[in-house]
Amino acid sequence: MSEVDFEPQHSRLFIPNFLSLNECRELEFIHKSSSTVGYRPNVFSTTLSHLIATNSSHFVIPFIPIRERLKDRLEEFFKCEYELFIEFTGLISWSKGASIGWHSDDNRPYLKQRHFSAVCYLNTYGKDFTGGVFHFQDGEPKSIMPKAGDVVMYTADDHNIHSVDEITEGERLTVALWFSRDGSHDEDKKLISLLSQHLLHKNLADSYLPLPASCNMYWFSLGQASDCQFGFNICWARLHVLGYDIYISQDSGDDCDVSDLLVKPVHLVRGSELLDQEFVNIMHALQVVHFYCWKGSALLNKVSNTDSKVVKVTDVQREKISGILAAVAAWEDYASNLSQQIHLQFPFWKMHESIYNVQLDEPCSSNKR
Repeated sequence: MSEVDFEPQHSRLFIPNFLSLNECRELEFIHKSSSTVGYRPNVFSTTLSHLIATNSSHFVIPFIPIRERLKDRLEEFFKCEYELFIEFTGLISWSKGASIGWHSDDNRPYLKQRHFSAVCYLNTYGKDFTGGVFHFQDGEPKSIMPKAGDVVMYTADDHNIHSVDEITEGERLTVALWFSRDGSHDEDKKLISLLSQHLLHKNLADSYLPLPASCNMYWFSLGQASDCQFGFNICWARLHVLGYDIYISQDSGDDCDVSDLLVKPVHLVRGSELLDQEFVNIMHALQVVHFYCWKGSALLNKVSNTDSKVVKVTDVQREKISGILAAVAAWEDYASNLSQQIHLQFPFWKMHESIYNVQLDEPCSSNKR
């Protein structure tokens, strides 16, 4: 199916298979290993500024070609070449119970600078989640059933009032970009300022080890109030869903609260087996586990070449977790490579106040779009 302009007034565009499946999986890995509780109940989000603040700025790299392709295609279709600035880039997932009523993306006074929206679907309706169908109030298509790789672009005005059905099962994942004609809302300038602060004193060797944000950003409760007694830490919960738990040394003390547990070294447990591999904190462990989920089939071939470091906790042997050992080294290679790229490209971004894909083998002057 080719891209479709649904409206004669050119207010929206649908493009199937805009992202590759691997791009979708990579962004899913980043989100599920980095997200915080979101801006409304049962919603989780990962912004580029949050990645920078948690020492995961290297994860910005996979977004760059996607942002450029989306911006170029949107400007071309809406005939506003070189007029737009990216106001916001974020990964957003909706879990069971999340929904949104009819609205347009600029219907609040503080969002009047928002002129266009682009939503890329990273997983598929009916396979990864149920519910979550996207509806336009008027015009065609009346509804969009999300499919991994598809994108819808539209004007953020009353031509495109829309809603999203309640999620009934699973987790609906998207990457959302909002665009503005107002340069004062340019996301890149703000991100470059944050990068200047965070990269200034970072050693390249450990610049990819994550540092969790404050505890309340990972605390999920029905009311989503950070001081609510009942709830759970979403980093821990995502590990649990995948069949893992964490073990913290007795030296850490028995009176630790959740905020302490986030930043203390941990080990992974699966069933009755303890992996004798120390992670710097729970987010480090979570990133390795989700990297393994993304790259698992390729990593399994390396397991036989990896020294076993599994300690039996009991005599009952359950599912092996030695595949994680291969993921540790592969994750380090992946994160280190991204970290090197961001250190090499950052001087060019800072010079031009714009985040873009730098071709380092070409003259600097040819790199600015």
